[in-house]
Amino acid sequence: MNHDTGISRALLVIDVQESFRRRPNWRAVSAPDIDARAARLAAAARAAGDLVVWILHAEPGTGGAFDPDLGHVRLMDGLTPAAGEPVLTKTSRNAFTTTALQRLLTEHGVRELVICGIQTEQCCETTARLAADLGYRVTFVTDATATFPIPHRDAPPGRPLADVLADPATLPVDQIIARTEYALAGRFADIASLDDLAPGAVGAVS
Repeated sequence: MNHDTGISRALLVIDVQESFRRRPNWRAVSAPDIDARAARLAAAARAAGDLVVWILHAEPGTGGAFDPDLGHVRLMDGLTPAAGEPVLTKTSRNAFTTTALQRLLTEHGVRELVICGIQTEQCCETTARLAADLGYRVTFVTDATATFPIPHRDAPPGRPLADVLADPATLPVDQIIARTEYALAGRFADIASLDDLAPGAVGAVS
């Protein structure tokens, strides 16, 4: 059954959840105010009459910060969906494979997606790539995404954050973000900024 509501665009807020604040590397996040940035985009989307979809990541049975049993798989404090805004929980890196997101978007007639959230090069980029392959027009709001330094693949696991940051082989956040933009632009998504989509909004990010 088609429940097309005439909405053509949706904002996907991906994994802006308390789980990340419980991990030691949160101190190295590229955008510690990612919750405020996501809220700013959500407010602009609502004002434009767009659909806002909130997505959480869960890793059941792992005993880590993303295990729902620990209580951290919830939106960051201060983020509250408006009435009728769906909240989906995924177990894959992209937001489609393990959720009913595509069906939801189809029911609303959505053909264009705006993507923000955590992490830039993982769940956000992966969702953007798959969305483009599914035929959606994608806008990737890079400064409304956040990420963390990535250790080299040969680095020993479990090192303290200070050691990871001191390692010259660690990929810093600015390079991660730049690489994501290079990979997406002109292929999978248009690159945009907060000021492009939410100009002059309260709590603007400089």
